[in-house]
This record gives sequence, C-alpha cells and structure tokens, in this order.
Amino acid sequence: MIVDLVDTDHHVHSTWSDDAVSTPAENLAAAQRAGLASIRMVDHVRVGTTYVPEFLAEVAALPRVDGLEVLTGVEAKILDASGRLDVPADLVVGPGGVDRVLIADHQFPGPDGSWSPRRTLEELAAGLSAQDAMSMLVQATCSAMERAGRGQLAHLFSLLPKIGLHESELLDEHLTAIADTAVRTGTTVEVNEKWRCPGPRAVLALAAAGVDLVGSTDSHEASTVGSYSWVAEAASARRLVGAR
Repeated sequence: MIVDLVDTDHHVHSTWSDDAVSTPAENLAAAQRAGLASIRMVDHVRVGTTYVPEFLAEVAALPRVDGLEVLTGVEAKILDASGRLDVPADLVVGPGGVDRVLIADHQFPGPDGSWSPRRTLEELAAGLSAQDAMSMLVQATCSAMERAGRGQLAHLFSLLPKIGLHESELLDEHLTAIADTAVRTGTTVEVNEKWRCPGPRAVLALAAAGVDLVGSTDSHEASTVGSYSWVAEAASARRLVGAR
C-alpha cells in the first residue's frame, strides 16, 4: 500500500521513553484525529533495555481503529564506525517482535566508539577532514542498515549541524551509497519534521532511487502526532510517496 508522506507518522514516542509524556493510547487517539493511515509506536532502547516485551504487549492491546495501521519500532543509536547498534541482545525483529529498528545518529560513530559532538569537533579541529567525517558517518549508517535487517533511518543527517557540517557537503556518492543500501536491505527512510532532515536534495535522490520514504514527526507528546509543515512542503515538491 502506498500513501502520501503526510498520511504517515512512523516515529512517535510514548511514556516508555523517559523524555516523552503521552501514552500509546493517547498517541493512537491523536493519530485517529489526524486521519493518519499508519502510525509507528517507537521508544528508545539501549543494550541493557528490558521493557520491550511489555511495550509490545501494551501496543497490541490497543483498540483497533478502522483505516489506521499500528506499527512498532525501537530507536537505537549507532555505536561505532562498524555500524553496531545499541540494542538488547535478545531483541526480536519481525514476527513476535518489533516491526523495525530505527537507526539514529545521536552521536558520531567513531572508530573507537561513539563520539559526542564536542569530541567530534575536537577531531575535526585536529585534522579530521569534513569529507572523511562524512564518509565515516555514511559508511557506519550503511553498515547499521545491514545489521538491523529491517531498519528505518531516523532523522538522517540530524547530527551534522551539531558538529559544524552541512548536508551540502555530502557527495553524490554518499547519497548513492545510502540509497543503494536502503533499497537492498528494505530499509525505510523517514522525512523528519522535528529535525527537518534529510534535506530536499537527499529526499529527492532517495526517492528517485526507489527508497521507501515515510513521514515522521518524532513526536514526544500526542499534540504533535501527524502535525506537519516542513514535511508537507517536502512532499509537495514532487508528490513524494512512501511505502511501508
């Protein structure tokens, strides 16, 4: 089924995340009010997270809403340049588990582990070139997609402004690598309202390559579920569509 980007919200947090305020039931009601075709309930995990079965049980117990598909996911950061993900070892992805792992660039994936924005700025000042940094980030993202199996790129390139870089510095080959890996692995890419990324150039390149794009608010409270302005503008540029 193919739907417009603004008819989806594939990144919605609940009180299972410590920085969100709305319950899954409140988010479901908000999605219904917004007239969405699909919502992905997503919460943060780390290697030591144990709540996922309870989270899935709560979502599964929600009442069905005609015309609204309820999907699940967990959001995890890329841990290093090899693309390791900060997920529990026993995480089930697919039948009996979460539908997708949301791959997040919360920190820079360095060769010796995740670098904070401050550490990354220090490395750039010490001689790491912008292009080498871009290549490291792209390669780690591609490797993470391979590891996740069924992934979704969360707020792709949102890290760049935090480390003094910009999407305009991405080479065409970087976008091609992301797109080719996403298509091969069945990874979806969200167009994120909160972080306004990826930008128009990347969105159009990914769409042209056949990447499945979905809308995302990255909501942490029900009032913003399915509420778009920037994503709506990105979608209207070329009638972009996303598929689950």
